[in-house]
Amino acid sequence: MPTPNSLQKLTHRFLALKPVSVVLSKILHRADSFMLRLTKGRHTFAELVGLPIIQLTMTGAKTGKQRTLPLVSLPIDEKFVLIATNFGQKHNPGWYYNLVTHPECEVNFQGRSGKYIAHPVDGETREKFWQLALTYYSGYKNYEKRAAPRQIPILLLEPKK
Repeated sequence: MPTPNSLQKLTHRFLALKPVSVVLSKILHRADSFMLRLTKGRHTFAELVGLPIIQLTMTGAKTGKQRTLPLVSLPIDEKFVLIATNFGQKHNPGWYYNLVTHPECEVNFQGRSGKYIAHPVDGETREKFWQLALTYYSGYKNYEKRAAPRQIPILLLEPKK
């Protein structure tokens, strides 16, 4: 997967500013969902800035209902890495709790879909994925500072066998 170009990296710095990310935390998933419907599942606003997006369908932790969200993900071979930054807020995103409670999920990426199992990662594996994430979106550094003392969880989605 290609890393973001210079213009995209400049845009990332703007997007990681606290006032901008606060607004994005409220509207980006809705805007991306709208764009996905408009383009028949092919494009999102977030991908315009070089961030790979998956459509993740999971079961709600409290409701048990199916939820589909567009999320930034790092594809690695047949796996996907999710970084639960929640735009640097003090709490984890709701989708994180959904996946911890119900790890079976479905991923749609670039027109392909499949069943996956979500696993939280820690230690050296977490650090490896965190460093990889920073190469795609340097704004994660800002999110990490704002989220402190919360450690941002990282989940690995592996194909269900």
